[in-house]
Amino acid sequence: MKRLVRDRLLTAEEAATYNVIRQQVAGEASELVSRHHDRAATFEQLHHVLQQLKATRESQGLSLVDVTIRTGMEPSILFDLETEQGASPTMETLARYAEALGKRLQISLSDT
Repeated sequence: MKRLVRDRLLTAEEAATYNVIRQQVAGEASELVSRHHDRAATFEQLHHVLQQLKATRESQGLSLVDVTIRTGMEPSILFDLETEQGASPTMETLARYAEALGKRLQISLSDT
């Protein structure tokens, strides 16, 4: 099958090269999807930690201003964490927030 590339048809050699690439991608697709799901699970764990921090803060009757005083972090940073707006916190940020609530952040590795 010949496909258009901009304003011309692919040559037989180009089409063969693209077919080899398509077959390679198809062969690797299941592994790529699996790796994506593993990463998504990791981000789900981060989401769960952020929910726990917010729930703990609320259960202790603390406002974001109270946590700001305890951590020295800006209220907007804490708000962004809790609402997960651009949530890509550093370990330091998570540890400081957890400590302000009397908690300790734990990280672990597992085999893939």
